[in-house]
Amino acid sequence: MGSAANGAAAAAADMATSTSNGLATVDKGVDFANYFCTYAFLYHQKEMLSDRVRMDAYFNSVFKNKHHFIGKTVLDVGTGSGILAIWSAQAGAKKVYAVEATKMAEHARELVKANNLHDVVEVIEGSIEDITLPEKVDVIISEWMGYFLLRESMFDSVICARDRWLKPTGVMYPSHARMWLAPIRSGLGDHKMSDYEGCMDDWLGFVKETKSYYGVDMSVLTKPFSEEQKKYYLQVTVEDILKVQDSVSSTITKEDTRLCGFGGWFDVHFNGREENPAECEVELTTAPSIDDGTHWGQQVFLLHPPVRVNQGDEILVNFSMSRSEENHRLMKVDLGYKVKLSSGKMLPPSLYELEERQYFYNEHLQHLQVTKLKPAWNFYSFSH
Repeated sequence: MGSAANGAAAAAADMATSTSNGLATVDKGVDFANYFCTYAFLYHQKEMLSDRVRMDAYFNSVFKNKHHFIGKTVLDVGTGSGILAIWSAQAGAKKVYAVEATKMAEHARELVKANNLHDVVEVIEGSIEDITLPEKVDVIISEWMGYFLLRESMFDSVICARDRWLKPTGVMYPSHARMWLAPIRSGLGDHKMSDYEGCMDDWLGFVKETKSYYGVDMSVLTKPFSEEQKKYYLQVTVEDILKVQDSVSSTITKEDTRLCGFGGWFDVHFNGREENPAECEVELTTAPSIDDGTHWGQQVFLLHPPVRVNQGDEILVNFSMSRSEENHRLMKVDLGYKVKLSSGKMLPPSLYELEERQYFYNEHLQHLQVTKLKPAWNFYSFSH
């Protein structure tokens, strides 16, 4: 994943068309300092290039579907190190435009030249919203996904690229995406609560010492400090999409257990398009796994306290993410849930409002206990 500056926002409820988000224009310098500059460092690129699940999915999608690339023109949005552009050229593309918003473009250009592909791959430093290509393209390839699919994502830029530069018969790599949400049983909530309690114990010791040694009573700040730390340790947020909302349900499959929260992840698919399908469909999933975890991990929404549930109980969830008006990369999450007991009795509903903040629970839930799953949102296609 490289970077490409934000453009016209696309509503997640209608990923097949781009829309204006109606939000204030983001200052490019501020956005670069807060987000894009991270991708200008090789250590960050190495983390993504070392993700075997990610690399295998993109590699297989390209080289097992060469008919989409041989003799074609390709646009790589947010090329980063240039790896996807290089693979596209190796698969037979006649021309590849590799667009990168940061100085990583210089490294990508060197890498392309070192692999003797500089006659095919043209690295362009700039944002996809600002650059101009000499032609429309047959393929747009990009690794744009963020945590829980949409956090820090470049989805806006990919849709902008599609609407500006993709031929009507062109294909998107990846072509489809799903978001998943499932009840979880995990010790993570207990660890977070323990961290919060330890932090508060430290604060109370600080208040006592400050009054004893310096004669200033800081206890009046205990409540706001507690609220601040609760947000840090016990609340979560996700970023970077206009709005997503849906209702989902899952059935508990374990006797006498705890509902500790909800885990979210995503998968993307390389299926081509209906008129020009992939010969070999490839899936990239970030689902909980012991052996095949990814650098994305899973998004965790913790409940405090956990709820006791039993086999056959049904969890009904209402989930909404709306983009912040102040910062287009931050979201407010509203998560409401009800438990319908196997006896038919409905427990009182609960609603959690997860405020916008920078802190983000990204966990690798290899040993997660989950219920029977279903996609939280539909299977979206990105083609015209």
